[in-house]
Amino acid sequence: MFTSPLAEQLAPELLDRFLRYVRVATQSARGPRAQSPSTPGQLDLGRMLAAELRAIGLEDAFLDDNGYVVATLPATVDDAPVIGLIAHVDTAPDAPGDGVEPIVHRNYDGGEIRLPREGTVVGPHPHAAGHDIVTTSGDTLLGADDKAGVAEIMTAVAHLAAHPELPRPTLRICFTPDEEIGEGATLFDVERFGAACAYTLDGSDVGEVQDETFSAEEVSITIDGVEAHPGTATGKLVNAARLVGEVLARLPADLTPERTSGREGFIHVYEIGGSAGRATLRAITRDFDDEKLRAHTDLLRRTAEEVVASAPGSRLEVEVTPQYPNMRQFIERFPEVVTAAEHAIRAEGIDPVHTLIRGGTDGSRLSAMGLPTPNLFTGGHDYHSRREWASLPEMAAASATVVRLAEVWTQPEFRTAALDAAPLRR
Repeated sequence: MFTSPLAEQLAPELLDRFLRYVRVATQSARGPRAQSPSTPGQLDLGRMLAAELRAIGLEDAFLDDNGYVVATLPATVDDAPVIGLIAHVDTAPDAPGDGVEPIVHRNYDGGEIRLPREGTVVGPHPHAAGHDIVTTSGDTLLGADDKAGVAEIMTAVAHLAAHPELPRPTLRICFTPDEEIGEGATLFDVERFGAACAYTLDGSDVGEVQDETFSAEEVSITIDGVEAHPGTATGKLVNAARLVGEVLARLPADLTPERTSGREGFIHVYEIGGSAGRATLRAITRDFDDEKLRAHTDLLRRTAEEVVASAPGSRLEVEVTPQYPNMRQFIERFPEVVTAAEHAIRAEGIDPVHTLIRGGTDGSRLSAMGLPTPNLFTGGHDYHSRREWASLPEMAAASATVVRLAEVWTQPEFRTAALDAAPLRR
């Protein structure tokens, strides 16, 4: 079931790292950030990772004041480009994330697994039959997004550091905070990182190479009403909570995440709150096409304006925050970054699979900032839920792919391509 002897060799250490990392509570927190990272647990894991990197020989590894772990593995081949490896330490705030208790299911049969928490069922997943897989107790998410990526990079780097006979370029490693709330690249210093290109390990299915993401905006709608005692409210009360509900009711039912797929964008209302006097609606808009993205955001704004216009005395505030762009337009300038990944995946005995990311990664913003950063698979599944799980053979394949990717970037054609493409990335 392992894709190569190398993957099988890496698996025990990889599993050990993964089980340790997921037990550290690192959920990020939505809302305006008072500091980076948004939660202290991310610093706890960052300190652990920096210490482990130093222990395997990356002497410059450090955790900076903003929660970024950065380290360098020196090259064993001259004149190769500097390549980055990136994963994020935070987990999503969409499901409980404290007190993760991972459970290893050996030789999974591919059917349903009823977790200790009543009502939480994983599977069936017949494609993973025979794999050792990891779930939680069902009370929390697992955190494979993206601690699978963190563990895979750590394991691959440890293997490369222990085997200096293997060809590799200089590798720059970074573990970022707050990716799940769209802030992972906000304080990332691309110039200091010094890489020609990079890869996030933040995907899912085996063989994935992803070079296109949604473009994304966040929309915050605040409606102020007119308060009054309900007993004497006739002709006076303007209920902001009801107006927000009306905005939601008027939005197209087929323009939601649960009704769209493929290249279709959406409006996702993820939070509503407030009172009769003041109420808010928070939503994200997504599309692969920038014009369609603007249309989704304009539809949400226009709907709110129409609702408020029909309620004299109410007032409206709309705040639109750009979150990340579609990475494709930036990665197209340096196609070799994708080609190298394809070579590495094939070297691991896997067929590359090109898929769209119906979401974003740190690579979305990093690519726009001048660091072409496609996304690779991790072997984690059903992210952001209590049903989240990860396959050890698939995670091992991802870690082995990183080892092979290092060798690919020492090959003459890729070294030359990196030099030729450098002016295009400025």
